[in-house]
Formats: sequence, C-alpha cells, structure tokens
Amino acid sequence: MKRLVYNAIHSLIHNPKHFVAAILHRVGGRLPDKTYIKWVYYLECGHRLNLDNPLRFNEKLNWLKLYYHNPQWTQMVDKYAVKELVSARVGSEFVVPSLGVWDIAEDIEWDKLPDRFVLKTNHDSGNNGVFICKDKSKIDKAKWTKKINASLGRDTSIPGREWPYKDVKRCVFAEEYLEDTSGELRDYKFFCFNGVVKYLYIATERQSGNLKFNFFDDNFNPLDIEQAHPRSDKPIVKPKAFEQMKEIAAKLSNGLPEVRVDLYEVSGKIYFGEFTFFSLCGTATFHPDEWDFVWGEQIQLPHANRNV
Repeated sequence: MKRLVYNAIHSLIHNPKHFVAAILHRVGGRLPDKTYIKWVYYLECGHRLNLDNPLRFNEKLNWLKLYYHNPQWTQMVDKYAVKELVSARVGSEFVVPSLGVWDIAEDIEWDKLPDRFVLKTNHDSGNNGVFICKDKSKIDKAKWTKKINASLGRDTSIPGREWPYKDVKRCVFAEEYLEDTSGELRDYKFFCFNGVVKYLYIATERQSGNLKFNFFDDNFNPLDIEQAHPRSDKPIVKPKAFEQMKEIAAKLSNGLPEVRVDLYEVSGKIYFGEFTFFSLCGTATFHPDEWDFVWGEQIQLPHANRNV
C-alpha cells in the first residue's frame, strides 16, 4: 500500500498528465470509446489524436481500434486458442506445448505439473497474467491462486479500449518452461504490415525488473529508437534463426494491416509467443518523434467497418 501511494505521488509530481491518464484507465469505463481514447492519447502523447487524417503509427493504431473490427482478432489475441491457428498456418512445432488448461485457478492440477513450468491467463496483458515457476516445491499455491484469479477477473479490453480482448473466453493454462542462453526468455517482437516484416525490438532483462527495449530494422541493423523503456547497453547478438523467424512472422501476419508477432528462440528452435494488434496501447511515444511518422507510413488503413 505504501508503495502504491509513493508511486502515485511521484507520478503526480513528475508527470501529472500520465497520472491523470492512469486515473482515466481506472475510472473511465463508462466513457464512450472515442472520447476516452482521445483523452488518454492526448495525456500520454502530448498532442491531439488526428483520426480524420492519421499519419503517425500510434494514430493509426487508435484508428484501427475505433473503426476496424475483424472478428478473427479475438481468437488471435487469445493466448491459448491462437495455438490452433498458428499450428495450421506455420506448423505445430512452433507452438509451445501446453501442459493443461483450466477455467479457474482452483482447478489447477498442481501434482500433474513438472518442477518447472509457466502458468498464463489467456487474455491478460504484459506480465500481469504470467506466472513463472522454476521450483514447484517453493511456490505458495494459495498466493498464486489468488493472483491468477485476480488476472482472470481483469477486463483487459477497458484500459486501452482494445476490443479484441472483450469476448475472449478466459482460462488459465500451463506451458513448458523455456529459457534461452541468456538465462531468461527474450522476446523478439516483429512489427509486420500486411505480411511484410519491417522492424522489431528485443525485450531483455525482464526478470531483473529493469526491462530494456532494443530496436532493429528487418536486417538487424540497430535503430536509434527509444519507446517505453531504455535501450540495453549489453551486446545483443543476432539470432541464428533470424531469417526463419522473419519468414514465420511474415506468414502469420499476411492479410493484416498491422500486427506485432512475438517470437522466442531457444537453442536455435523458434516458438510463437503472441499477437499484439495495438502495441503498447498505441500511446507510447517514440524518441525521436520522427519515427512515429516513419512507422505510420507502413500502415495502409483498410476501409472502416465500424461507426463510432
């Protein structure tokens, strides 16, 4: 509780716009989507959202939230149901094996799980719905049950108005524990535009609590971009399977105006992570700002199929 109060006061003093945006995230559920999105965008990005002639990457993501609803996206953001789709498109060998699936945390069959595993809720965002177990004998099952059910009860469609999550049938599932040569599991997040991979960032140092993002182009040349988290100063080696990872991301994103395809690489083997249609909610500023426009040029917006 003290930590929450400290964080709130710190945010209010040092970034009042972000503080107000955080309040809107919590209490803005009854506001119309368009009104809510415009306010949050302005508070987080510092300028008005142009929906009539969107040019920025973030503007176009928010346009897609409001005006383009593809019903298949609900299955694609469902971290469990999407496994079937990915298996059909690129092969089951790229899907992390599941060890079990349950409607609520109380149903988890702990005795049937190995010593190391990962539990995930299928609809939550970020690390909120991910529970990593490296030693089953040391976990507090009651505490985990409470946290997992809290995640299952969270409506992740509201804070960012990310509509695909609204109708996901929620569950918790177990996967095999994966770890790469870094001692963690780095995310390779490919930004794809109608089946073409243009950019990616690599998320590292997650388990240390000091998450870092390093951006690259499609040839793995470093880019001078910072967004949401600082760049790591540690050397990042190009994955041996990089070209194959791009091929998989391209196949999975074909026909979509924009999507982020998250992949892992473990000992040269590639695994699918998840699809993200509205990366960082479409409200994370680019530094330098020009990259917001450069990335925006890659999105060819489809015809609207929603009236807002």
